[in-house]
Amino acid sequence: MRPFALLAVLALAAHADPQMPAASTAPVPSGAYQVDKAHTSLLFRVGHLGFSTFTGRFTVVDAKLQFDARNPAASQVSVDIDPRSIATDNAPSGFLQSLVGKDWLDAEHFPALSFRSRSIEALGKGAFRVHGDLTLHGVTRPIVLDAKYNGGYAGHPYDPQARIGFSAHGSFKRSEFGVSSGIPAAGSTLGVADRVDVILETEFNGPPLAKP
Repeated sequence: MRPFALLAVLALAAHADPQMPAASTAPVPSGAYQVDKAHTSLLFRVGHLGFSTFTGRFTVVDAKLQFDARNPAASQVSVDIDPRSIATDNAPSGFLQSLVGKDWLDAEHFPALSFRSRSIEALGKGAFRVHGDLTLHGVTRPIVLDAKYNGGYAGHPYDPQARIGFSAHGSFKRSEFGVSSGIPAAGSTLGVADRVDVILETEFNGPPLAKP
């Protein structure tokens, strides 16, 4: 069942039948999880002239998670992003082509945009610090993401596989990856800031719900 169809069915069922089946109370299982692309958003934010914080997104994101339910800090995640999928609201003519061009992402020469976790630090109450490597513009450097495990279930009669969700955010300096176009001179905000903030909201689908 497609994710949005699932949401519609759950909403209608809840309205029509207060006895709608509950999600499984079995523990969320460990195992291989694949990103639910329909419930994943990857945003970036960067200062513009000191007047606003410009927000954009990448629309083609793939991710795999090896989830350890007993010890989430032992989990591993990999994320691959198509830099040509960059999108913004109300983009003027030629703007997106410029962002994927040689002065910015240069996606033709550097099509790999990815994150690979190296270690995960448990902070308590579902919070984690994910240490990993970001590859951007042909450069790989360490980056840290602050993440929160939002919970999950082993499955639902209308969604018969495990589902878990996370929120994460972090930042990096684009100049450290060789993307320096438009960075303001020292003491000025006239340009596009060096610091880039990233925000991720995502869900993963995992092993099928075990039959009773």
